[in-house]
Amino acid sequence: MDIAKGFIYLTRGARLLMHKELRLFVLLPLLVNILLFALAIGLIFSYAGGWVDAVVTQLPDWLAWGAWLLWLLLTLLVGMGVFWGFNLVANLIAAPLNGLLAEKTQILLTGSPVDGGGLGDLLRMMPSALGRELSKWLYYLPRLLLLFLLSWIPGLQLLTPWLWLAFGAWMMSIQYVDYPMDNNGIGFSVMRQRLRQRKLLHLSFGSAVSLLLLVPIINFFVMPIAVVGATALWVDEHQQ
Repeated sequence: MDIAKGFIYLTRGARLLMHKELRLFVLLPLLVNILLFALAIGLIFSYAGGWVDAVVTQLPDWLAWGAWLLWLLLTLLVGMGVFWGFNLVANLIAAPLNGLLAEKTQILLTGSPVDGGGLGDLLRMMPSALGRELSKWLYYLPRLLLLFLLSWIPGLQLLTPWLWLAFGAWMMSIQYVDYPMDNNGIGFSVMRQRLRQRKLLHLSFGSAVSLLLLVPIINFFVMPIAVVGATALWVDEHQQ
């Protein structure tokens, strides 16, 4: 079933991560991720608890019964939000390296060169990779702003955390499945259409990435695991 496949592909990415053909292409993205996630963890411990408590104390009396649930969801959401944000920054910095890792993974899985990828010359493909990351940010930011505004509408506080979690999973799916899509000449809008055709598959993959971001130590490795897993997903589910 598609709802389970996404988790399976992320597990597959973890298994492939240390393959001898990929090790060299994993190290630099991994270093970027470790540095940024160490900073993210510091911010969470410094500021997250106070912000969550401040929001919960503003609940109207008739929603007091749900305060514990809202506190739990907001704590989870703040942690994911910080990690999502730093993950997006890490992917912006490491975009050419992630594209190269996706290409090498596809070659490993298929035994064939990537048509239209052209990632052998890392310096030459950097402007294209960064432009693609900018397209993702232009897609994310208006939707993030809308969700942020909805979060302050009275009566919606118990609903918006679930919307944040769903959109976070969708963002993570777009973020990583786009690398093999881009390598194979699939435009950004076409990529989104193809993801919508198998929503459960891609939401489950993005959910698996989001959950893994919350696991201490393991979250340092999420970026290369997700790139490799998304490439396996591309090969099995989209390439044909």
